[in-house]
Amino acid sequence: MLPIDLAVANLVSPMVLFFALGFAAALARSDLSVPEAIAKGMALYLMLAIGFKGGVEVNKGGLNLGILAVAGAGIFLSAAIPLIGFALLRLTTRLPAIDAAAIAAHYGSISIVTFVAGTEAVKLAGWGFEGHMIAIAAIMETPAIIVALLLARRYGGASGGEPIGALLREIGLNGSIVMLVGSFLIGAITGPKGMAMIEPFIGAPFRGILCLFLLDMGLVAGRGLREGGKLLSLPVIAFGLYMPLVSASLAALTATALPLSQGGTTLLITLAASASYIAVPAAMRLALPEARPAIYLTLSLAITFPFNLTLGLPLYMLMAARISGGG
Repeated sequence: MLPIDLAVANLVSPMVLFFALGFAAALARSDLSVPEAIAKGMALYLMLAIGFKGGVEVNKGGLNLGILAVAGAGIFLSAAIPLIGFALLRLTTRLPAIDAAAIAAHYGSISIVTFVAGTEAVKLAGWGFEGHMIAIAAIMETPAIIVALLLARRYGGASGGEPIGALLREIGLNGSIVMLVGSFLIGAITGPKGMAMIEPFIGAPFRGILCLFLLDMGLVAGRGLREGGKLLSLPVIAFGLYMPLVSASLAALTATALPLSQGGTTLLITLAASASYIAVPAAMRLALPEARPAIYLTLSLAITFPFNLTLGLPLYMLMAARISGGG
């Protein structure tokens, strides 16, 4: 299959179509819903499965300079992207510096659900990828938040909220991060033997649960756009669509100097292009209470997340194929 064919196949995959179903149902004001407890349970399951699988792959290959180089690149991207995003928002919109900094934090950090969808797209394409990419995802959560807080205090006069030290502790103990990192470590310790023990639990059921979870995410995104979209001006909405491409281009350029496979390059680009809507909103509520969630959360979840899931992932696959000489 050509890269464009793989991109089309991802676009019409069950995962993307279930998201589209939820999104459309919410916009149409359907009473379709997923109970919150079940949604949280599915999120924990996905974190456990993807983290454990990544740990097992690291157990097979071991720690090396290549992994450290990719980790360094992840930290660089997570710190640089908020600076770019903040500058673009200040140039193109009338948002206060506090709101611009909060939005920039979301775009420098990552969406683990977008990452999971990216791993499924890569598998659908038949491309391998490095197991340590899940560790890179965890590493890229925090630098963007620190940079955004510094921007807010420098240009927005922010002084309230949680101290950075307390905030970092709060982020580190976030349930999704604990599950992701913890399951990664367990996978790295137990290796293939551990995988053989629980493979029936995290193997075959994974894609079905991902479909149901993305249906719920579609419902949440659709409701967010319906209720909070009136606060988003056209320049702000445009930012939610072009910023992922700016970030992806920076990641693609960075990836040319890294020891990554075609699938690994796709995932690095996907991580850079994604926008957080779980860890960072929680952090912003603590550290920048003046920032408006109706803007930064709606933009991240209702604009950028659907873009990445439908059009972004195929584009990032094509970029990776070009870099790796596969297209």
